[in-house]
Amino acid sequence: MFTPRPIGYVSSPYKNTSEIPKGLNTRHDAEGVLRILRDFELGLTDIEGFSHLFVIWEFDRSHDYDLLGSSPFEERPHGVFATRSPRRPNPIGLTVVELLRRENADLIVRGIDMLDGTPILDIKPYMSSIPAEKLRRGWLAEAEARRAP
Repeated sequence: MFTPRPIGYVSSPYKNTSEIPKGLNTRHDAEGVLRILRDFELGLTDIEGFSHLFVIWEFDRSHDYDLLGSSPFEERPHGVFATRSPRRPNPIGLTVVELLRRENADLIVRGIDMLDGTPILDIKPYMSSIPAEKLRRGWLAEAEARRAP
C-alpha cells in the first residue's frame, strides 16, 4: 500500500459538482490549469511534445462508496467499475485532457472535468495503440442508441 501525495492542484472553472457537464454525449471543453508544485517541475521536461495527457487525480470531496449506482441519465443501476462515479472504494479519477501549452510548472489544458483545487496525483502522456473501431463503450453506447432520434 502506498500513501499518495499531490504533485499539484487543478485550477478549474467548476466550483461545485453541479456545474460539471454530465450525461450522454457530454463534451468536456472547459479550459483549466494543472498547477504542478515546483518540486515536481523538472518532471515536466519534454511534456510539450504530447497533444493529450492522462491526469490521475483524487475525488477529495467524495466520501464513502456504492458498488451499484444509477447514472445521472439512466435509472438502471451499473457497477461502480463500469461508471465514472466519484463514489468509489479508492477515490481516484482519470481524465484525458488536451495540452494547449506549458508555462513553467503550469499546464494549460482543455477537457477539465474536475473541481477547482482538486489534487493531482500523476500525469502520463496519452498513448494508445487501440484503433477506434476496436473500442467498445458498453452500456453507454446502448443508452445513447436508445436516446437517438
